[in-house]
Amino acid sequence: MQNEKRQHPCVDIPYGTKTIAVQIPAAYEIAQPPAVTYQNEKDLVEHALRHPLGKEPCDQFIKNAERLLVIVNDAMRPTPTAHVLEYLSPFLSTHPHVTFLVATGTHRAPTAEELRLIFGRFYEPFKHQIVIHNAKQKDTLVYLGRTKRGTEVSVNKLVTDIKTVLVIGSVEPHYFAGFTGGRKAFLPGVSAYETVEMNHKFALSEQACSLQLQGNPVHEDMLDAVRLLQGVTVFSLQAVVTPEKRLYAVTAGDVLKSFDAAIPCVKEVCCVPLTKKGNIVMTVAPHPMDVDLYQSQKALENGKFALETGGIIILVSTCRMGVGDQAFLDMLCQAGSPQNVLEKMNSDYTFGYHKAAKIAQLAVDSQIWAVTDLSESIVQKAFMKPYRSLQAAMNDAVELTAQAGKQPHVVILPQGSLTIPVVPHKDKKAPSS
Repeated sequence: MQNEKRQHPCVDIPYGTKTIAVQIPAAYEIAQPPAVTYQNEKDLVEHALRHPLGKEPCDQFIKNAERLLVIVNDAMRPTPTAHVLEYLSPFLSTHPHVTFLVATGTHRAPTAEELRLIFGRFYEPFKHQIVIHNAKQKDTLVYLGRTKRGTEVSVNKLVTDIKTVLVIGSVEPHYFAGFTGGRKAFLPGVSAYETVEMNHKFALSEQACSLQLQGNPVHEDMLDAVRLLQGVTVFSLQAVVTPEKRLYAVTAGDVLKSFDAAIPCVKEVCCVPLTKKGNIVMTVAPHPMDVDLYQSQKALENGKFALETGGIIILVSTCRMGVGDQAFLDMLCQAGSPQNVLEKMNSDYTFGYHKAAKIAQLAVDSQIWAVTDLSESIVQKAFMKPYRSLQAAMNDAVELTAQAGKQPHVVILPQGSLTIPVVPHKDKKAPSS
């Protein structure tokens, strides 16, 4: 077991691109990523490309394509796109008609620096073939139809124009889709803003949570959307990356089969057993997932699985680019209280409200504190208590818990956005692995 239980030492807590030493004046556990055995990266990628699930080998898929669209993730995901391109570049560089589409979903367009991070040394040779998806640019979208749940699906028209698509993605736990990857390349990856908004409304369901696919309406709606891609041939490569950003597994082939095959591997690297829940949880949104408050909320969502009801959860994130999507913060401000947020959701849903709902659900029964570079007023609007100092937040949480007559027990998630704590099965609220 990778958890450590000690008394009063110093712990290095990630904050942005640095670490800060924090003294923990109580018993604690560190929910470290599990120790795993790594295989040779070259062998992993090449085996997946040569022996895909339900498809011909990738080199043959590329050669058979008259035109080829390569969908890649934006910089908000830890997908090792540049590493994968090392193995694909011999085939892509010689193909006469290759276009790259960056699947931003509803995120902002990546900066030049982020594009270089995504493509690595391949940015220069491919930069004139790169297109950035814009979910609100209607003239770049094409309507496909409606899912069983009523989501109107429109996607980037490059998908249906080119018809042969190579997806480079990664699979990680996701706080309401169950897992990222696979079908997410299309929804939300290259979908219209309105399509994503309709799909994400299902995130309000209690079945929409980390690690859950069966019965998860967000996931099932995404599957329906992929099935609307009539006449489009897809080869999907899915990477499983550890929280340390090392490549652990690769699956490839059919977009759904390769996604399903990656799930057990994700659980091996991301599910962390705890001896028990903590009444204090410090959960970190690690770089680059600390980009803003909107993205950092994922660390809270995972951290809640380690938190006792009524406890204190401390979000650690620089939020270096601010709030992110403003809608969820506006909802929190307008509602006035966590309970009012939940009451308002079903009648007046706008994109971004799912984040507000998840924060409100947590704030109803627990205290949320945040160590961040955001202004105190913004943090308070999000029903969080602001701190500048990690040490001060930890000291106050331990003192307040002790004053309430409880024995402080701290759980620390250094990779809170990517690590799923799993407590003993007797706790029905914990996710199962």
